[in-house]
Amino acid sequence: MTPYNTNLAAEFFVLSMLHRLGADAALTLGNKKAVDIIVANENRTITTIDVKGLAGRYDWPADNIRLLQNTQHFYVLVSFEGKITDPLSPPSAWIIPANELAQFIHKYKTRTVISRADVKAKGQYFLHAWSLIIEQKAS
Repeated sequence: MTPYNTNLAAEFFVLSMLHRLGADAALTLGNKKAVDIIVANENRTITTIDVKGLAGRYDWPADNIRLLQNTQHFYVLVSFEGKITDPLSPPSAWIIPANELAQFIHKYKTRTVISRADVKAKGQYFLHAWSLIIEQKAS
């Protein structure tokens, strides 16, 4: 499993969940993009989503993340919990509004990450919080 395949699996997982919940969502194309999924809201606005997927239980790389105050942009952090090849093991997903992501970012000398430990400790509210995106669709 390559990192590219892992991220595609994560993007399609998120897209599937959004469609299951009634969202009008579409995957964007390209390899290096800041927006992976767009959701067309009923009020004619757009919600954008950046998906970060990991096969294991690690910090999410965040060197390419721009911290935004946009309430219509979300980061969905997907972890396949070390079981990406097991189709019976569902991934974990944290749905975090862009304007709340900064509290989970850690900068080191050579890299920037979204801390899994911090997300698990302080971000339980965001675990599988699909309603944060779905509610945007109607507001």
